[in-house]
Amino acid sequence: QVQLVESGGGLVQAGGSLRLSCAASGRTFSSGAMGWFRQAPGKEREFVSAITWSFANRYYADSVKGRFTISRDIAKNTVYLQMNSLKPEDTAVYYCAYRNPGSYEPSSVRDYDYWGQGTQVTVSS
Repeated sequence: QVQLVESGGGLVQAGGSLRLSCAASGRTFSSGAMGWFRQAPGKEREFVSAITWSFANRYYADSVKGRFTISRDIAKNTVYLQMNSLKPEDTAVYYCAYRNPGSYEPSSVRDYDYWGQGTQVTVSS
């Protein structure tokens, strides 16, 4: 069974940075994809970024392009989300998710098979 554990959330001032981590366990992660999503109170869960395990193809939501960077460490089965120039509107619970190998739409919540419990990111103005 795949398990995903996020960490690295917290409170930061606008303009600051945070790095989120998602540690994956339960299988050998050499294929498939990992995604980051976020959900603010009263809003739907939205796509932030995704990366494929094998070729590190990266995808970003327009709202975070140029500020967030996704990366993965195959040896550690861990995916990171470096978030710079944070804005108050980035405040949300951030979730990582894993997609089994196969074609998929990186930004679709429904295309992911496993989810972490989430980590809170709060950006103060």
